[in-house]
Amino acid sequence: MKRNLIIISILFIIGVALGFYLDKTNKEFENKLYVQPNFGSVDYLYSKIELIESKIKDNDTLFLKNVVGVKDAKKLKEITIEPISDVYKFVKENPQNFELIKLMAEDGDISKVFSDNITSKNYPYHLISFITLKETDFDKTVNPILKYLNDSEFYSKIQKQYIDNISIKIIENDSIINQINSFLNTFSNTVNGSQKSDKLVYYNENSQLNDVIKTKDDLVREQGIHRIELINLNKIIKNSAEVLNIKYTESINGKLKFILPLIFVALFILVGLIKAYYKRQMAKLNT
Repeated sequence: MKRNLIIISILFIIGVALGFYLDKTNKEFENKLYVQPNFGSVDYLYSKIELIESKIKDNDTLFLKNVVGVKDAKKLKEITIEPISDVYKFVKENPQNFELIKLMAEDGDISKVFSDNITSKNYPYHLISFITLKETDFDKTVNPILKYLNDSEFYSKIQKQYIDNISIKIIENDSIINQINSFLNTFSNTVNGSQKSDKLVYYNENSQLNDVIKTKDDLVREQGIHRIELINLNKIIKNSAEVLNIKYTESINGKLKFILPLIFVALFILVGLIKAYYKRQMAKLNT
């Protein structure tokens, strides 16, 4: 160490300079895409993302460019998907889900149940993350990936039938609401007319008038839900939001200025130790 202090210092300085240069030039960016799979397409979504990831690992840029449609396919480094934990929405959307969670929790920790693959895959929202070797934008990566994920003849047929069913339900509900409004208007006019003629009007409290009003309120609320559903169901894989070009600092990214000097010095010392060991062994053979 003392004899080679100058060399070690030079290697350290070179490592720092090279690390700064690489950290500045070799930038990676993380991109997040929040999606909602509709019509029971969760497994389909995961298999599609796994296929893209396998093509990235195989460096199949022709598939990524021609099939998926990603521009700058060589800059796409990796892609993953994971569920976004939302237990409350999971239970709220279907009361049977709560019974399922209770049943699964009887044999284990409730936190493990929430993260279990069977449970988590059925959460409404999922996060697609992908890494690019330079900054990207919606048209270069996000839009092509979404188009590729939504390209399914089978789920397109289910989507059409599902939307038709909701549209019919909305029309029927509107018809019932109109009938209820007509009934309430007739009842109101009858009461007002009777009051003007100074006649008493008696009606049975069990005439289900309150139930009629409650039914109308429930139908109006249901109509609002259906109209929001139609907005969310216009895609098989619905894009909720995206966050692009987050500087990726995991692993050794951005840390090469600290790592390379240590590697250079360590390699120099290791080579010196190997040479010293080799000289000792040769000296023993010569004696």
